[in-house]
Amino acid sequence: MINEEIRDREVRVVSTDGEQLGIMPIRAALELAEQHQLDLVKMVANARPPVCKLMDYDKYRYEQAKKQREIRKNQKVIVLKEVQLSATIEENDILVKAKNAIRFLEEGNKVKVSIRFRGRQITHTEIGFQVMQDFLKRVESLAVVERKPLVEGRHMIMILAPKENKDGK
Repeated sequence: MINEEIRDREVRVVSTDGEQLGIMPIRAALELAEQHQLDLVKMVANARPPVCKLMDYDKYRYEQAKKQREIRKNQKVIVLKEVQLSATIEENDILVKAKNAIRFLEEGNKVKVSIRFRGRQITHTEIGFQVMQDFLKRVESLAVVERKPLVEGRHMIMILAPKENKDGK
């Protein structure tokens, strides 16, 4: 709340440089803010009496928005991409899937590698495990295993994350 929006009788007023000016009636605090051509902003509402600060509120909002933009600009969104294999995958197919996974890893995304066992294939999960190991050998220069291959129902799932370079990228 700022200026006339503040409905309390008395407020503790703090100056722009952090110096406490004391507890005063809201009218006196508003007059003080007007004299200095600043806004009276309620900072701590649940204190008794509430703490208000003299500041240029528009400048404060602008600086807060600028900080938020800077934080958003510096953060990297990591997406989980999926590559689906099968227990009976052929050599060329696994090369294509590995190439796609390498592209995803280079973009900085995580890769979920999954194998769906159909019919009686579920009785031979070791074949799926071998396919996963073969796939991992093809992408291990760029990937770190975040989650080892695990069988969940009719699926075997492994999650790969991009390796961290020495320069932090």
